[in-house]
Amino acid sequence: MHKRIIATDCGSTTTKAILIEKREDGYRLIARGEAPTTVEKPFEDVTIGVMNAVNELEELTNNEFISNGKLKNIDAYVSTSSAGGGLQMLVMGVVKDMTAESAARAALGAGAIVMEVIAINDGRLPYQRIELIRKLRPDMILLAGGTEGGTVKHVVELAQLIVAAEPRPRFGISYKMPLIYAGNSKAVPEIKKILEDKVELYVVENIRPQLEVENLGPAREKIHDLFLEHVMQQAPGYNKLMSLVDAPIMPTPGAVGMLIEKVARENNIEVLGVDIGGATTDVFSVFKGKFNRTVSANLGMSYSIANVMVETGIENILRWIPFNIDEYELRNRIRNKMIRPTTIPMTLEDLIVEQAIAREALRLALEQHKLFASELKGIQVRGDITRAIQQQIERTLVNMMTLNLIIGSGGVLSHTPRRAQSFLMMLDAFQPEGITKMAVDSIFMMPHLGVLSTINEQAAFEVFDRDCLIRLGTSISPKGIEKEGKVILKAEIHFDNKVETMELKFGEIKLFPLPLGKKAKVVLVPYSNFDVGEGPNKKVVAEVEGGVVGLVFDGRGRPLKVLREKLLDWFLSMNAYDERKLKEIMK
Repeated sequence: MHKRIIATDCGSTTTKAILIEKREDGYRLIARGEAPTTVEKPFEDVTIGVMNAVNELEELTNNEFISNGKLKNIDAYVSTSSAGGGLQMLVMGVVKDMTAESAARAALGAGAIVMEVIAINDGRLPYQRIELIRKLRPDMILLAGGTEGGTVKHVVELAQLIVAAEPRPRFGISYKMPLIYAGNSKAVPEIKKILEDKVELYVVENIRPQLEVENLGPAREKIHDLFLEHVMQQAPGYNKLMSLVDAPIMPTPGAVGMLIEKVARENNIEVLGVDIGGATTDVFSVFKGKFNRTVSANLGMSYSIANVMVETGIENILRWIPFNIDEYELRNRIRNKMIRPTTIPMTLEDLIVEQAIAREALRLALEQHKLFASELKGIQVRGDITRAIQQQIERTLVNMMTLNLIIGSGGVLSHTPRRAQSFLMMLDAFQPEGITKMAVDSIFMMPHLGVLSTINEQAAFEVFDRDCLIRLGTSISPKGIEKEGKVILKAEIHFDNKVETMELKFGEIKLFPLPLGKKAKVVLVPYSNFDVGEGPNKKVVAEVEGGVVGLVFDGRGRPLKVLREKLLDWFLSMNAYDERKLKEIMK
């Protein structure tokens, strides 16, 4: 029985520790400490940062948890890590849109950063592929290709490229590159003959045994094992850390993904999670029971903030800023943030500019995720000849109408001065449809809870529910387009033995302050072919949850058209910023 648990997340810059205890009302978060990560010179020992973060827990709780470099007075200790750049992988597959994409899904789902995808049909010449493999220095390689019993030739070609390139791992000169083979089992004898002397070869079940079947589990598990055996062993101080933990260390994104997957499964819901950091934005989703993760490595709020500007264009950022700002000045502000990544907004103007950029980073990250989180490609769609011929149709799994819950995480969403700002950012960027619950991770402890769930699911879920998730409320967003000012929805809200009625016009946002922990019954009647979940003009009766923001009726239609002259109204109707200050900067 775990009465007291410490969990740490060793990030690339900061190591965060949390203390969880079992109280009368269940498991609760007691304290949180952090310290700089010490994986680089002069320390080169990750456990120093861990002990410093735990030291902070000691000071906050007047307890003693460290003795002679060991942890004491606790029942369990778990950790995640993305220090030293996380887990970096090269993925190789025969067909870019089929086996190679399945292999990339397996690597991303295990918490890896996919450095490059090499496929037979990727348009590169053999010598270019060899140069690329040699240059990359990944932590490990995942090689896949061919359905069961299918062709062997192409996957053998890929194996020969690896031999020619003689790849070296990122850490550790003395050991061979770990390579996981997850392709056609018929090719295993050939693959062994070619690769066994050159790399550390591991064979697992085929990732794509049939065109319409994806089998990612065995490859994902092997990636986790090798992350511990190889990558962790080489990183400074990890041997010490591994001797302290009570469960295998997990890559930070892998742990977050595991938690989101479990939340979706436990509650039988569809979930979209996002973690927006300084350099990358991770998007996690579970739709139709399938888990997907994407890393937008060029979309972040500090180190890669200038990339957001380049990808989206300055006009798309300007459309979220209600006051007049010179384009030249906006570009300079963005460049300054890249040069000084640790700065935070000092004025309301700075804050609105930062949140405008965040909306675009989130929007682009979701676009990239939608392309990747799709039905399996290469499968014929039965019954329709034209579609059967055109086999490479994108069929995204992401469905904003059936989505039940959005969870936001990362500094720009977790640390807003008013919670309505994070609600509005996610509403604007993701444009959920129908009825969707909105939440944010209070202090970014999803990685800790993900790894904790491997040894104590109850503790992980109780703390996630009570101390990690901040329920913002529910968005009700009718899908459709209409003329400005036309009524698109009539709603009844049954709450506290009272009934409130409301009309929603196209182009407006209305806030109903339904408190945290309260539920209400809503009767929604859409007009003008608008859809709130059951189809155009179909009535919907549902139970909705309140939150620190409340019920938000978004009448701006889908797809959302942003009008700068309407921004002030939208901000004020959400009570997102101080009205007096906002009107001052508008002058």
